[in-house]
Amino acid sequence: MGCRECTDKSDLLRVVLERGSLIPDLRGRLPGRGAYLHPVPACLEQAVRRRAFNRAFRGPGPFDLAELREHVERTAQATP
Repeated sequence: MGCRECTDKSDLLRVVLERGSLIPDLRGRLPGRGAYLHPVPACLEQAVRRRAFNRAFRGPGPFDLAELREHVERTAQATP
């Protein structure tokens, strides 16, 4: 999404919109429309800068990114 790089779905993080907040869908089973991005801070920042979430979720935003940003940063720190 953010970097527009094609890769396997298993390497991507599904994100859903829930009451104005972007939530990481770790099991891929939350209801609703989903968007996919690499679980790295650079890809998330590109998606925010390009307003990709607004297009993916067909809304003007702004969306609460706190939980998504925390998950992506935690994942990036855990990956060597």
